[in-house]
Amino acid sequence: MAYVDGFVVPVPKKNLAAYRRMSQKAGKVWREHGALEYRECVADDVKPGKVTSFPQGVKLKPDEVVVFAWIVYKSRAQRDRINAKVMKDPRLASMMDPKNPPFDGKRMVYGGFKVFVSL
Repeated sequence: MAYVDGFVVPVPKKNLAAYRRMSQKAGKVWREHGALEYRECVADDVKPGKVTSFPQGVKLKPDEVVVFAWIVYKSRAQRDRINAKVMKDPRLASMMDPKNPPFDGKRMVYGGFKVFVSL
């Protein structure tokens, strides 16, 4: 069964175009190294909850939007091999300016997940 890396990212609305360009390049790198699927989705119907929600989970600011993303792999072992290659890929390093990132990585929520139900 598949393995999925999931992400929730707060992106300033003014940086959304730059984030999209970065994501398109990153997705190409992940796919070239073997990821089965790469998706990034911008919030359309996401409201703050009474206890928790996507906006609260990333401490969303008024000038930001939530991006929900995932990458699909055949297995965790494959994900670990692919991510090791991706992190060494110079195309990824060249697009990540640590002085001016298009989002606040400290508020990003992410993790790896075993597929539990697949229909």
